Amino acid sequence: MQLKQALLSAALVATSAFAQTTLKGYDKSNMDLSARPGQDFYEYAGGGWMKAHPLTAEHAEFGQFHALDEANRKRILTLIEDLAKQKAVQGSLPQKIGGLYRLAMDSVRLNKEGAAPVRPVLATINGAKDKRELFMTMSRLSRLGLSPFLEIGVYADIKNAKMNLVQINQGGITLGDRDYYVNDDEATVKIREGYKKYIQQLFQLVGYSSADAAKKMQDVLAIETRIAKASFSSTELRDVEGNYHKMSYDDLLRDFPGFDWNAYLLQQNFPAITEVSVNQLEPIHEVEKVWSESSLESLKNYLEFQVLDDAASALSDDFRRANFDFYGKVMSGSQQDRPRWKRAVGTVESVLGMAVGKMYVERYFPESSKQRMLQLVKNLQVALGERIDQQTWMSAATKAQAHEKLNSFYVKIGYPEKWRSYDGLNIDESLSFYENLQRAAAFANDDMIQRKVNKPVDRDEWGMTPQTINAYYDPTTNEICFPAGILQPPFFMADGDDALNYGAIGVVIGHEITHGFDDQGAQFDKNGNLRNWWTEQDKKNFEQRTQRMVKTFDAVEVLPGLHVNGALTCGENIADHGGLKIAYQAFQKAQAQNPSTVNDGFTPEQRFFLAYSLVWAGNARPEALRNRVRTDPHSPGRWRVNAALPQIDAWYKAFNIKKGDKLFVPKSKRVDVW
Repeated sequence: MQLKQALLSAALVATSAFAQTTLKGYDKSNMDLSARPGQDFYEYAGGGWMKAHPLTAEHAEFGQFHALDEANRKRILTLIEDLAKQKAVQGSLPQKIGGLYRLAMDSVRLNKEGAAPVRPVLATINGAKDKRELFMTMSRLSRLGLSPFLEIGVYADIKNAKMNLVQINQGGITLGDRDYYVNDDEATVKIREGYKKYIQQLFQLVGYSSADAAKKMQDVLAIETRIAKASFSSTELRDVEGNYHKMSYDDLLRDFPGFDWNAYLLQQNFPAITEVSVNQLEPIHEVEKVWSESSLESLKNYLEFQVLDDAASALSDDFRRANFDFYGKVMSGSQQDRPRWKRAVGTVESVLGMAVGKMYVERYFPESSKQRMLQLVKNLQVALGERIDQQTWMSAATKAQAHEKLNSFYVKIGYPEKWRSYDGLNIDESLSFYENLQRAAAFANDDMIQRKVNKPVDRDEWGMTPQTINAYYDPTTNEICFPAGILQPPFFMADGDDALNYGAIGVVIGHEITHGFDDQGAQFDKNGNLRNWWTEQDKKNFEQRTQRMVKTFDAVEVLPGLHVNGALTCGENIADHGGLKIAYQAFQKAQAQNPSTVNDGFTPEQRFFLAYSLVWAGNARPEALRNRVRTDPHSPGRWRVNAALPQIDAWYKAFNIKKGDKLFVPKSKRVDVW
């Protein structure tokens, strides 16, 4: 189950054109005024921006989100380069950040080393004399950030949310989603053929012959396909109750004897534990069988590839090129790799993200923005409280429970009150880039275990770094979080027009608040526990309304023959829907207190919907769209506008949408959840 519901699946972005809105209202150059609002509102609101920002060779997708990410990345580059130029004390944060960045940027050294950094790991795998030795090696690799066969983590027990719980999840398939292995449509077959080529390339790059590489590829694909066939689909993984099976540790040993759990956990530095949750039973049982029934040679080949795939971006250019050719070109449609400096910045952020975040906040985030956001969040909470009271399909008893949950939200804005420590992480520039990344992975693993295993949940821990351009809701802590990174145009203007702020960041806030009451979040109570707090009839009424949302998006055709998965995207679509309604209601109250007028030809109500829609403006390649529809719980941006707004009554009034318009939906057929 995806516990942290993220608003955005990709990075975000601001534009110089949008920056003018602080004073002017709404910049018409972002629009396509030749489009009609009732025919294609997405094009009407953002067509000018999309035309002015065509896809470059580097990008498979590019929208407002990516533009803001590009601007943010340059800011972070400045922070990192300032440190990299300094002569810092060994072991200090500046040394760790600067050292890791220099290692990532040193292409001469990386190309000179070639495959040498990864060879000792491969030798350990190939040196195993039997499955017992190989199992111990595999267990140690799991401490280094790999997930062969399965994944293990430590996070809140969904039925005892104040305590952390060791949880075992399906894994072991490199492509992430089972459908890539089992579907036989033309697009999927093309990806599988590209994957086969990629596997062979990596084996050949470490010196195996073409024939040996082909044999190893067949072993890898056979094992991953077998695991995939038993794995839950992306939609099945959204079943909260169906992905939770808590048991004693003794029961784990008895019911899953095909893995030596004692050795597996010990090699990863886990202390003694008394209980776990095996979140997907059937896939873990299948992994036991795969381990038992596969030959020692095929298991070695599978583990070798897991290591090579993980290492490819940290080795010489030929490895990185093979990695990009598959994941970038075949999977996403990108034509050109990101420049090295962007990849280096990304690496530093992935390893030392909170340290970078502290510097980012100190330089770029004004405290006044935090205070304005606190008020906006409060206004949105009040609006949802009012909407709860307005629902005729809910009983008083359920409404009372909903209010309790809403009033218990834990709000995080900007940055954490306490910063993560990186003491114990040693970045040593005498070692290779890859070896340092292994050290970082082991540090992250050990740090997570030390802080969480057999410990209460730390409600003050952040699930995102402050510079992240995103937001989230976590049902187990009942928290909403808005990092500093998203609190800038086009989402947030500290002194901006109310219509624009409520239409952009207001809907973001409403979106995250609504996640507490979407088809997954509504199953958790105010304390973060999975518990039914609905009356039987109210629950039926709610499910009927959410099913209408599922059917609405099932009907959306993204590409010829490719439809949005309404069940997979249900939670995010409900959050968009609720976010729009809540933000609009809060905006109307703000208008009553501080009225604004027509600006640049648009009413305040029109500017609200234009601001929301422009946030999602962007272009995408077909490959990227196909990948998104298959794996992403968020609908593509075009339909977060053209399928979402026709469910909102106020949008019809604002733009005089009439029967006969393409986007018109009769009022009786509109989705109405919150």
